[in-house]
Amino acid sequence: MRHSSNPLTALRTALLKSVAVAAMAFTTFTGTEAHAEKVRDLANIAGARDNQLVGYGIVTGLSGTGDDVSVPFAAQSTLSLVRRLGVQVDAKQLRLKNVAAVAVTATIPPFAKAGTRLDVQISSIGNAKSLIGGILVQSVLKGADQKAYAVAQGAVLLGGFDARGNSGSTVKSGVTTAGRIPEGAIIENEIATNFVQNGRLRLDLRTPGFAVSAGIADALNAKFGLGTANAEDGGAVMVKIPESFAGRPVQLISALEDTEVQFARKARVIINERTGTIVAGGDVRLSPAVVVNGSLTIVVRETPTVSQPTAPVFGSTNGKTVVVARSEVEVTEGSKTVALVPKTATLAEVSSAIAALGLPPRELASVLQGLRSAGALEAEIVVQ
Repeated sequence: MRHSSNPLTALRTALLKSVAVAAMAFTTFTGTEAHAEKVRDLANIAGARDNQLVGYGIVTGLSGTGDDVSVPFAAQSTLSLVRRLGVQVDAKQLRLKNVAAVAVTATIPPFAKAGTRLDVQISSIGNAKSLIGGILVQSVLKGADQKAYAVAQGAVLLGGFDARGNSGSTVKSGVTTAGRIPEGAIIENEIATNFVQNGRLRLDLRTPGFAVSAGIADALNAKFGLGTANAEDGGAVMVKIPESFAGRPVQLISALEDTEVQFARKARVIINERTGTIVAGGDVRLSPAVVVNGSLTIVVRETPTVSQPTAPVFGSTNGKTVVVARSEVEVTEGSKTVALVPKTATLAEVSSAIAALGLPPRELASVLQGLRSAGALEAEIVVQ
């Protein structure tokens, strides 16, 4: 019996046999695993939120690594500071280099009271080379409403260093123009927090989703009684304060945050094309599929040559020396790899099936997107 010598026919036959074998070898996976998480990890209490503070200040005590005269606001701030302290200085007498203008930021948590200390971040906004050894002079921190809520002051801690020699040699590690002051700010004015309105609380989901919202409502109704919680949409759940917790909203929040919620997590594959990183969640599923991967390399070489004219004829000036371009094109087609991706039910099996392809991360990202388009990858592809 004669066999066909057509390679395409042989490849098609092999693929059909592989898919048929995979369909018989793997059983059908039904259902999606449910996850149990605490309400505190899924939602926040509306009204009980952080607030950002920002301010402007100057860092003093630098060893010649501060702003220079080309940064006018640093000089103006220094002049204003010494004048407020009762020292009359002419602007022409100022010498900077030991002073740097900085932005001061902090986050004030909910329910923080006057006198509570906050961590502060410092970052240069001029051309200072380093803030090593600097001390932040008292700066006022304001909220988005332009009201002052805290003051900051203290020694700046950095995560890097900058060493310089007399000959100009430098050694630098990390960032020396940004740092922090642990507990460097003191809250002066409290931010009012109102998280109970008309006898109700609202839970705002950190990652909106209808399954999560419905799961939270069902769990709270099962624990505190039917009608306690109602899922308004995929991002919020309204909670009615039960009679047993009347006048005790804090105890209610503590109890509901400790409630476990059963829900099906959305399957996702995150692809970062800049770094070549691929992260897959635990609910990712793969159906049987065939992946054919190959490479095509085209190399173009330019070899310019010089063309000399023939011996000149007496009285003729038409001959010229010119450069003639000579191109050589080489096409190399790599061997195509045919791989069968089996059906998988766990993240470990998905990892093994993906690793068996032996592809670099960037090519693997294209393969995953192709599997999603073909319906073989049961997950949402998110490209960052």
